[in-house]
Amino acid sequence: MHIKVKNNVDWVGKIDWQLKKFHGNELSTNRGSSYNSYLIKEEKNVLIDTAWKPYAEEYVANLKKEIDLEKIDFIVANHGEIDHSGALPELMKQIPDTPIYCSAAGVKSIKGHYHQDWNFRVVKTGDRLDIGNGRELVFIEMKMLHWPDSMAAYLTKDNILFSNDAFGQHYASEHMFNDLVDQGCLYEEALKYYANIIAPFSPLVEKKIDELLALNFQVDIIATSHGVIWRDNPAQIIEKYLQWSKGYQENQITILYDTMWDGTKRMAETITEGIKSRDNDVTIKLFNMARHDKNDIITEVFRSKMVLVGSPTVNRGVTTATAGILEELEGLKFKNKKAAAFGCYGWSGESAARIGKLLEKAGFEVVNEGIRCMWNPDEESLEMCRKFGMEVITR
Repeated sequence: MHIKVKNNVDWVGKIDWQLKKFHGNELSTNRGSSYNSYLIKEEKNVLIDTAWKPYAEEYVANLKKEIDLEKIDFIVANHGEIDHSGALPELMKQIPDTPIYCSAAGVKSIKGHYHQDWNFRVVKTGDRLDIGNGRELVFIEMKMLHWPDSMAAYLTKDNILFSNDAFGQHYASEHMFNDLVDQGCLYEEALKYYANIIAPFSPLVEKKIDELLALNFQVDIIATSHGVIWRDNPAQIIEKYLQWSKGYQENQITILYDTMWDGTKRMAETITEGIKSRDNDVTIKLFNMARHDKNDIITEVFRSKMVLVGSPTVNRGVTTATAGILEELEGLKFKNKKAAAFGCYGWSGESAARIGKLLEKAGFEVVNEGIRCMWNPDEESLEMCRKFGMEVITR
């Protein structure tokens, strides 16, 4: 299967409709994904990236239908991670001497994965590869977006940026172009991708985009490595990345809780009542951390100006679901967000203080000491929760 991207550039990747988990089990992909590979046929034929390892044989068999493999002059490996490079071993069995263009860190990554000494050609930002018919590939290092070896390639004359992981989404669609898919779903998945994968590197996003703009390339198409291709106003996703990279927040408060006997749940719901009584315009989203998709939760935290986290006290600490989410948030390094803690307890009651410390460690501005309620909250305790909600909205 191939899809025409532009002129002599075709998509030759794999749409993975059944994918539900990625990066092991770390990332949910509820709308599937795609592994985007591109074939450029000019005086020189160039293959950009491949597909995930489980589809290697299928990928190479399909590629043979598009081109005699011996006629592939160059391979570009924009990123060594296995979802992009996984079909290389199967492909290189048949064309072992074909040059592979990648960054210096890409050589280390690909060798580390496959333990093969292929014909690597190291490139850096600004290096060019003449492929004939007045076209060149220009390489741009994209270090830490989101791996040290990441890079992009720009095709002159056709004005296509092969951006690898940057600007992508985990979104399976037979249409493959941004103007042909549901815009709400597209941006939901693009934001989820940014919040869960790119966010830790937000300080580098603006810098890398500035470097790209300084090259003064006209970009008509952004051909990503996952999800749909941006051909209708591709600048829109670049603008979103710039917005998301700068301490992004919406008028939203996300309340996260775990609960054993519904006491902390009742606290969360009553805090919500207090917030709404003071500010009816703010969006409030409530999640049970043990039952909701953690990556969807993280996406909502990224959207929020404030996060409230609650857990009962368990063994002088917090529940495993609470600890897991807070560990993830520490690694994601979200900026410009306030937070507070709450929780029920039976006899020792350390959870709220523990959550507060973990939130501070994760970079949140903790606005107060939090609140705790003993046993199943009575009306007096619930009124305290309402007042907590009314007060926290003013912070």
